[in-house]
Amino acid sequence: MREAEARQAVLTKPLGSLGRLEEIGNWVAACQGTCPPRPFTRPRVVVFAGDHGVARHGVSAFPSEVTGQMVGNFLKGGAAVNVLAQVAGATVRVVDMAVDGDTPVGELKVRRSSGSIDREDALTREECEAAIAAGRQIADEEVDAGADLLVAGDMGIGNTTPSAVLIASLTGSEPVAVVGRGTGIDDQGWMRKTAAIRDALRRARLNISDPVALLASSSGADIAAMAGFLAQAAVRRTPVILDGVVVGAAAVVAEEMAPGAREWWVAGHQSAEPAHAIALAHLSLKPLLEFEMRLGEGSGAVAALPLVIAATKILAEMATFDSAGISGKD
Repeated sequence: MREAEARQAVLTKPLGSLGRLEEIGNWVAACQGTCPPRPFTRPRVVVFAGDHGVARHGVSAFPSEVTGQMVGNFLKGGAAVNVLAQVAGATVRVVDMAVDGDTPVGELKVRRSSGSIDREDALTREECEAAIAAGRQIADEEVDAGADLLVAGDMGIGNTTPSAVLIASLTGSEPVAVVGRGTGIDDQGWMRKTAAIRDALRRARLNISDPVALLASSSGADIAAMAGFLAQAAVRRTPVILDGVVVGAAAVVAEEMAPGAREWWVAGHQSAEPAHAIALAHLSLKPLLEFEMRLGEGSGAVAALPLVIAATKILAEMATFDSAGISGKD
């Protein structure tokens, strides 16, 4: 980091004139442990898919069948994250952790759907530990295959409800502060979602001292796997661009599991979901974009990927005052 900051001071620009692009370039150099930083050659998006039992109680505008259908859409390259990844030079992998149906990508699947968290645990502790281990395995697989930057994405009808519960429980927030519109619910749906989060939060707060117990009671196999994935990425010294509120919830828990992991993450964007701003503040992360996005899939993170690539190339490839023969600051 110190070498990167020193290099920024001798590039052909006033120091600080590129704002946060300079900060991000320095962060990449620190993650890689080298300055100038290396260009990214294999950015990789992993979308974690799973259904949630709470969706049966009217907290989403879409039916649960959409989760499995969207897995097929990812595999065909037809989702927003596929298009954005193509633009940014990334590739996409989707894993079925808890889809309530059969998919071609369920080799690590823990179960079908989850318990309805407002009245029962999402997972058993054994299922939760299996999901976390699967997430760690996926991170290892991707890094071993050459991924040098990772993005976690989500797909699961109803998943903003457990995400709000996780964020509220670990930040001490009240239910009404974290409830968003998700897929676009109406006022009646918002009231049902608020009640579900209120009831789930009572149960979640019994487990805030134990991250695994919290994930078991209040998440789902997809979110638990994501938490393992994010923590393991830090263990493997691999930078991560975080997406929206669901990934943010997994990140808040991952930081509890592996304190300091957040140093390896950058926030791609700030979701329109109110809980996401709370999660980012808790993690002391500033978003790169604020485009009022709330799709998930990793879309907001991948939209920010070109900025991270640009920041890296600026630090690595800009001329210095000496190499360009330009007079520096007096």
